[in-house]
Amino acid sequence: MEKKYKLNDQVIMKKQHACGTNLWVITRVGVDVKIKCVECNREIMLDRLVFEKKLKKIIGDSNEA
Repeated sequence: MEKKYKLNDQVIMKKQHACGTNLWVITRVGVDVKIKCVECNREIMLDRLVFEKKLKKIIGDSNEA
């Protein structure tokens, strides 16, 4: 199953970040995926396969609506 996500999409990860939220924004897509925590602005970079394994839900573009 191919997941459809792109730059600036908000995603919910399976586990919470240390700050208490599991909402992230995608800031880079390639072989690696870079995501930024919405609450504390910490950025992490994950391998695409690891990212897809830890991904729970794709909310959509944060700049829409």
